[in-house]
Amino acid sequence: MPVTQPTVHVTNHLDHDYLRQALEHDVRTGLTASPKWLPSKWFYDAAGSDLFSQITRLPEYYPTRRELAILRERAGDIARRSGADTLVELGSGTSEKTVLLLDALAASSLRAYMPVDVDAVTLGDAARRLAARYPGVTVQGVCADFERHLALLPRTGRRMVAFLGGTIGNLGPAAREVFLKELRDTLRAGDSLLLGADLVKDTGRLVAAYDDAAGVTAAFNRNVLHVINRELGADFEPDAFAHVALYDAPNDWIEMRLRATRPMLVQVRDLALPVRFAAGEEMRTEISAKFRPAGLRAELVAAGFTVDRLYTDPDGDFSLTLAKV
Repeated sequence: MPVTQPTVHVTNHLDHDYLRQALEHDVRTGLTASPKWLPSKWFYDAAGSDLFSQITRLPEYYPTRRELAILRERAGDIARRSGADTLVELGSGTSEKTVLLLDALAASSLRAYMPVDVDAVTLGDAARRLAARYPGVTVQGVCADFERHLALLPRTGRRMVAFLGGTIGNLGPAAREVFLKELRDTLRAGDSLLLGADLVKDTGRLVAAYDDAAGVTAAFNRNVLHVINRELGADFEPDAFAHVALYDAPNDWIEMRLRATRPMLVQVRDLALPVRFAAGEEMRTEISAKFRPAGLRAELVAAGFTVDRLYTDPDGDFSLTLAKV
């Protein structure tokens, strides 16, 4: 007999041109700034997502393993303390790690799972897979940009919003403040936030995690140029840019940059935008903030949350913080 695929509802808050317009805006703004920059969100086309999946398995890249270790050990306690019957996951991607949380919540009172992502295809695939795994749970995908559409997220049930993977570190301090306050404003009494954050540690280990010996992160970094070439008709030569990863101690964050190895004039045809690079000029493509527990707690409290529990792996590399409203 043929296998019946579960019916999954996906609400799409992104109009047809949203991602294209966002890319055009970010590229024009970033490449005309001084110094130049590009947002890290544009790493993640199909090739970039595959490269990042490879990164998570590299010996130098500890965050994914550490977060998984915490979830394996503490998911049951997180589920009990949250009292949630609905899980909303921001930037859900393939939802692979989420199964540990869903299993723990399903053992008690899980009624609904709402993955949120900008990639409708990945979102639909993950939602169908999880709907099949949890037949009694309502799975409702939400195609949205979590930085812009928090107010549009479903508000049913006693929700725990999960923001995993340390993605909060890709936002600078001002953007984090806005994001956390806007998220707090969407929550009601009894709702909670589960926030994954990488912690400050030995600088050598931090840099190695973003500059692996095999060069996978370098390829991932350059992938943003391939995306702009394909989507906006640019003529970047990705191999003419060197991968740079460094730790900015005053800001407690890793910066990834691309350094021009020679003078270049790049044409972004769809924007009618010529962009000059001097030899040695660096363009920032990502920040990844690292946190100290006291500072993380202070940011959450300032946004209106009450920190219930902070979990770390045995080595203190990574944290999951359960915060309540």
